Amino acid sequence: MKRIVLFLATNLAIVLVLSVTMRLLGVEPYLNANGLNLTSLLIFAAVMGFGGSFISLAISKWSAKKAMGVQVIETASNSTEFWLFETVRKYSAEAGIKMPEVGIYDAPEVNAFATGMTRNSSLVAISSGLLQQMSRREAEAVIGHEIAHVANGDMVTLALIQGVVNTFVMFLSRVIGHLVDRIVFKTERGQGPAFFVTMIVAELVLGVLASIIVMYFSRQREFHADRGGASLAGRQNMIAALERLNSLHPAPLPDKLAAFGISGGGGGGIKRLFMTHPPLEERIEALRRQGTA
Repeated sequence: MKRIVLFLATNLAIVLVLSVTMRLLGVEPYLNANGLNLTSLLIFAAVMGFGGSFISLAISKWSAKKAMGVQVIETASNSTEFWLFETVRKYSAEAGIKMPEVGIYDAPEVNAFATGMTRNSSLVAISSGLLQQMSRREAEAVIGHEIAHVANGDMVTLALIQGVVNTFVMFLSRVIGHLVDRIVFKTERGQGPAFFVTMIVAELVLGVLASIIVMYFSRQREFHADRGGASLAGRQNMIAALERLNSLHPAPLPDKLAAFGISGGGGGGIKRLFMTHPPLEERIEALRRQGTA
């Protein structure tokens, strides 16, 4: 229930902020008696597409802490917390970024994630299951992987990509709805029911196709983060960490955080197109090839 309330409150806040933004920009309704105002429609689509993406990014640390119950380490209370904090400090210095917030969340599955608005305002969180089931060297490689995500600016990059595809999906779905309404159903003034039905169907179809593009970039980003983790913690340690993950079959993180975890769901065929992470076997093989190159 707590997560549902948090989700609804977050989305309501985003809608309210975007509505105020549209009013301040003076954007008139993109629908009128003569059809579509393409300029207003493009501005509308861009504000909604990029606005939702970047507002979600801006509150990502806060929402991640609430959703996952992350306990941020302010002062280390035991040797494990001290080691974790110092490892993040060391790797962030080597990667040239400001020290992220460091946290632990209580979960039996082996996973970790990074999030945050910028490279210098981020959070790295590790599950208690990872700390219990991985060796220190393997865990250090996972931490290196997450630090690489932050240093590469992956959170901002993915938000930009998502904003672009959101904009095109919203714009094109409404153009398609308008054309079908006018050409097929011969509506001469205003918009008939066909506009709204076609728009919804087109937005769903285009949204699915757009997610394939976003997931492709997400998978490529994982290979880069693996190389970054190998550079910080050692290639053999990174390979060992991925092999351990492969043997444990960790559960995926919630959708909002899945792209920035160390491991995602597996699958083949059509399902592969919608995966946030490449199969672990491919990531391991890529690191091994790197060592022989």
